Amino acid sequence: QINNKKEFYLMDRINKVRIISIFIFLVPFSAINICLILGQIFPYGEVFAVGDAISEDWRPWLVPYFDGSVSISRVARVFPSNLIFKPAMLITSFLLVNYWLNNKKIILDINKNQKYIRLIIFFGVGSAIALALHSVFLGIKFDNDLYKLFRRVVLLIFIFFEIIAQAYLVIILYSLKLNLQSYIRTRILKIKMILVSILIIVAIITIPYLNNDDNKILKHALEWNYFMGILFFYLLSSLMWKNKK
Repeated sequence: QINNKKEFYLMDRINKVRIISIFIFLVPFSAINICLILGQIFPYGEVFAVGDAISEDWRPWLVPYFDGSVSISRVARVFPSNLIFKPAMLITSFLLVNYWLNNKKIILDINKNQKYIRLIIFFGVGSAIALALHSVFLGIKFDNDLYKLFRRVVLLIFIFFEIIAQAYLVIILYSLKLNLQSYIRTRILKIKMILVSILIIVAIITIPYLNNDDNKILKHALEWNYFMGILFFYLLSSLMWKNKK
């Protein structure tokens, strides 16, 4: 009876993580791309101020994933795109907190002596808080160098904390794969390891080039694709856990 109860609570947490993961992928992915489309449907100066996200030299159907034509913040910070982007990021932050807390419970159910669990919570929840702060302050104009530095630092904290939390989680799950083999798809876990490794390598390689204003196209394209890479981690999380009743 005790084992059955433990199994029940473990599967309940796993199912929660599966559902939360798919929403962490879908909510920001949909919001960002809807904002990108809105910014090109309404040219600069017509009806809405959305076109300002693209610039006055508006041209239709930019694909920043490839051409690096515009940053995510410029697409998302103006009306009415900000009415979509900000709530979506706040919802995503809330989902992230729940994702990391439920993963903590799953890991402790399998191994109560896991020593890296506090690091996962620190970096995972920290990344969620940083994302919430970034979305709140996005679009607020304040001509102050410290304020601009604060926004950049918050964004960098989100990225680095997120990657570190993902790396620790993958390492822990891989170390427990024998205990979890009836609950996870090992191939998906290996794909997650490859994805996190690529994200870390790309970050290390590109950091020296990000402060150069001559590399705006590279920075913008990297920003869109890197953010999609981070979101893809959560799509894989949803696919990794087996749907057991």
